[in-house]
Amino acid sequence: MLELRDVSYQSATAASPVLRQINLQLALGTPALVAGPSGCGKTTLLEVMSGLAEPKTGSITWDGEGLNGRQRRWLCGLVFQFPERHFLGLSVGQELKLGQRRLSADNAEAVLALVGLGGLSLQHAPEQLSGGQQRRLALAVQLLRNPKVLLLDEPTAGLDWSVRREILDLLAVLSKDRMLLVVTHEPELFVGVIAQGWRMHDGMLAPLELPGP
Repeated sequence: MLELRDVSYQSATAASPVLRQINLQLALGTPALVAGPSGCGKTTLLEVMSGLAEPKTGSITWDGEGLNGRQRRWLCGLVFQFPERHFLGLSVGQELKLGQRRLSADNAEAVLALVGLGGLSLQHAPEQLSGGQQRRLALAVQLLRNPKVLLLDEPTAGLDWSVRREILDLLAVLSKDRMLLVVTHEPELFVGVIAQGWRMHDGMLAPLELPGP
């Protein structure tokens, strides 16, 4: 179990905390979401959880053991809202091999198939992919790291309905083997996929009731 206890965060340039006394638990097989408008602190929460930022107060633990930033970076895989801004490879194959120098073509094709990109050429340029394909490629990159926790920032934003449905079906599959947390401003889209959630306002969390499947 991944647990945040009384976690607060304030950047050096902010006049007030971005996150305030956050308490949150993630368990295997129980995908969760945090809903809220832009600017409420959702992305900052993911950055703190994934080790890209350090909390000012509070603790983050895994099965009761405290985690530092480096440990959280190994534990968590973060997919940003606009993954194309973070692609470094000139081709799909290069992108998948970042940090995976010994990745074989067969393993690369297998992970692409897992995220619904089966048959995609490894020579294809990431910037030429559609928005939905770019989200899937970013997921594939993280899955190769085999993180125990997947953190997804607005995974359905800007996609048409048919592509959104495909992404939601994929998340339902991925959440069976790992902990998964989605942040979104559209929680209604995840009804039937995610039943545990919180609403964020002004850096604070409150329980959010979501209908189950």
